[in-house]
Amino acid sequence: MVEEEKKLYNFFQMLAKYDPESVKIEDKGLARYMNLDTKIIYLGGIYANKMFSKAKVPLVERLINNVMRTEKYNGKKIKAYKVVRDAFEIIERREKKNPIQVLVDAIQNSAPKEETTRLRFGGILVPKAVDTAPQRRLDIALRNLCLGAVAATHKNKKRMEVCLAEEIIKASKNDVTSYAVAKKNETERVAKSAR
Repeated sequence: MVEEEKKLYNFFQMLAKYDPESVKIEDKGLARYMNLDTKIIYLGGIYANKMFSKAKVPLVERLINNVMRTEKYNGKKIKAYKVVRDAFEIIERREKKNPIQVLVDAIQNSAPKEETTRLRFGGILVPKAVDTAPQRRLDIALRNLCLGAVAATHKNKKRMEVCLAEEIIKASKNDVTSYAVAKKNETERVAKSAR
């Protein structure tokens, strides 16, 4: 147990070297829901089951929780911490930037602004384009970043850390080969046709 606490402490120390004050968020709709604080990461669900309190959870922890959503890391938070830590180090080496800034840029580029919903008129269902709420935009972007990293590791020798770092870098550059950006473009294209 003491060794696990040391690993967590080292992870927090690793995040402390990335300055969240220098991060710029251009999308004002998402800015309210992005908590860039890196002092306390492992909160243990203190904001669970409270309306809109997800916005108080640090962005890095939400990324870690989304990595845990996948089959190999399901319920293994320490493993997910290691993946995100190593991915941040890879991003820092490759981009020579603050990895938190790269993550924020990736989220801004992969968050869909519009999606479709179904309306029932008589006996038929009609798709209708609607604006996406900012908190849902952030949730979808984080989920798609992690799903893209998992999809990239399937039948591949690359490690999860490398795939997550590549997915975040591609999304931050608004590259269409990124899974998250491709899903965003597809969602917005379907919504445009449903107007």
